[in-house]
Amino acid sequence: MKQVILIRQDLKLPKGKMSVQAAHASTESLLRSHKDDVQKWRNQGMKKVVLKVKDEEELIKYKREAEDIGLVTALIQDAGRTVLDPGTTTCLGIGPDKEEKIDKITGKLKMV
Repeated sequence: MKQVILIRQDLKLPKGKMSVQAAHASTESLLRSHKDDVQKWRNQGMKKVVLKVKDEEELIKYKREAEDIGLVTALIQDAGRTVLDPGTTTCLGIGPDKEEKIDKITGKLKMV
């Protein structure tokens, strides 16, 4: 079991902002997940991986592919109180779910 967070690289987010956006994606995706999957994930150490995508178009592509195979997703849009305009899509949380299932979609992406 693992969870993946995809971060847009074209936004060139400061490290702190990127970390907060990833936390939002992780939390929201977790809250949308089935409680049995959450429990299995917790029991296995709550593995998370943060990966990079080029831009919003690529992020949405991965969201569609993940949802097409039944993965839980959470698309995060910024409130616009600091460095981004309101509504800017920043990242995507996927899972937690079976690692093999998530890797079918995101396995070729590189870590941030």
